[in-house]
Amino acid sequence: MASRARPLTSARGAALAAAFLGAMTLGTVAAVALHAGTARPGPADWSALRFTLLQAGLSAVISTALAIPVARALARRRFAGRGLLVTLMGAPFLLPVIVAILGLLAVFGRSGTLNGILAALNLPQISPYGLHGVLLAHVFLNLPLATRMILQGWQSIPAERFRLARSLALTPAAQFRHLELPMLRATLPGAALTIFTLCLASFATALTLGGGPAATTVELAIYQALRFDFAPDRAATLALIQFALTTAALLAGWALIRDAGFGAGLGRPPELPAPGGWRKGMDATAITLAAAFLLAPLAALVARGLPGLTDLPQGLIGATARSLAIALASTALATAAALALALATARKAPAHRLFDAAATFPLAASSLVIGTGLFLALRPFANPSDMAIPVTIATNATLALPYAYRLLAPPARSLHQDYARLSASLALTPVARLRLVTLPHLARPLGFGAGITAALSMGDLGVITLFAGQTNATLPLYIHSLMGSYRMEQAAAASLVLLTLSFALFALFDGIGRRHAPA
Repeated sequence: MASRARPLTSARGAALAAAFLGAMTLGTVAAVALHAGTARPGPADWSALRFTLLQAGLSAVISTALAIPVARALARRRFAGRGLLVTLMGAPFLLPVIVAILGLLAVFGRSGTLNGILAALNLPQISPYGLHGVLLAHVFLNLPLATRMILQGWQSIPAERFRLARSLALTPAAQFRHLELPMLRATLPGAALTIFTLCLASFATALTLGGGPAATTVELAIYQALRFDFAPDRAATLALIQFALTTAALLAGWALIRDAGFGAGLGRPPELPAPGGWRKGMDATAITLAAAFLLAPLAALVARGLPGLTDLPQGLIGATARSLAIALASTALATAAALALALATARKAPAHRLFDAAATFPLAASSLVIGTGLFLALRPFANPSDMAIPVTIATNATLALPYAYRLLAPPARSLHQDYARLSASLALTPVARLRLVTLPHLARPLGFGAGITAALSMGDLGVITLFAGQTNATLPLYIHSLMGSYRMEQAAAASLVLLTLSFALFALFDGIGRRHAPA
């Protein structure tokens, strides 16, 4: 009986998680489709679509192009602080977008460092708004991601291939043509499309740095249609367009997954040649410029925000408390659902393929599409402002779940293969198996996934903008309101609080997972 109860219990929890994900993704899309009716996109909507594709395409091309020399330099150079720099390349993934934008404004804004230098030299100042501002923010956020992805491609080339190249006395150009170029052909399309997909749903960047007829994305147009024009039919039509864009990009990404064809090596560390001369100087320049571009905005934000920590605005405490509550609730919901789905899939429970597909559904959604569907579905029954907190919790958990699930799925399969028979022979109850076997052995990916979920939820500025009012704003939304009223020093100080809490939550959950993982 116990052996039957375990998979049944696991499948039941996974079924509930899959039903929740289906309602939050396919259900909201269905609500959007029903409300769209016969509404057709107008000229402004087509303009928003063109700008969305333009900024996403340019962001992907620029980010990947700049990442190539940086990744190559990191792959073939060893220097003090290299490991820390590579680790910092992953930080922008957790960095709240509103914090990144404030850092960029501290450097490139009208009163920023760069414009101060230009003014002193009697040169024209630059504006960080519009298309070039959106591109600047996207490159800042996605250059580290592209660098990490391409760096992994270089490190995946077996060391034996480079040894063979040296034994054949291949020139650097010939080595690039025969070894590195095939890797780039396999890696760059996936990296570019990943960034393109992320930029399609980059609402906070467009909200802060875009706007106006010439710099409005589809998601920003959805927000304007609901919050200012109150045109639910138009918002629903735009949400369908946004869902089609992200779904097409996701399908294209799966189609572009390919292998460079190097085969397996002997597992030795990569041995990329490190030529001297001008090539060494170029590598040093690429690393220095990338580090300066990524660190200067954060340093400028810290310099601007530290004095304001002694005079924080009154509404900060309430907004911070709401953001913390949302982050913790979203983390609990996403982690529990991801664990149930991963365990059921690993045990090949009934409908396990459906469970795996359900965990992928949110990748084709975005917070504004989900938010529009929930807004339209709940509006007849409740005041949207009253539903801001629970809707934000559910949406943040939905969007973060694929990351947590992908972290848990491989170790869950290994756990099942290693301990399923032993647990059955000991007749462990589901609770005992969870406490003694599952949680200890999955503690590390559980903690890491929970940390990612908490940090992303803490810094989210998406669906909350559709529902919240002045009395229930989260910390990112409160910072945005400070920026809108030109209280930039207070906004910078509040951003330091948000930045600290986001990384503290990640470190807390990741540390808990590491401490409870088997030695």
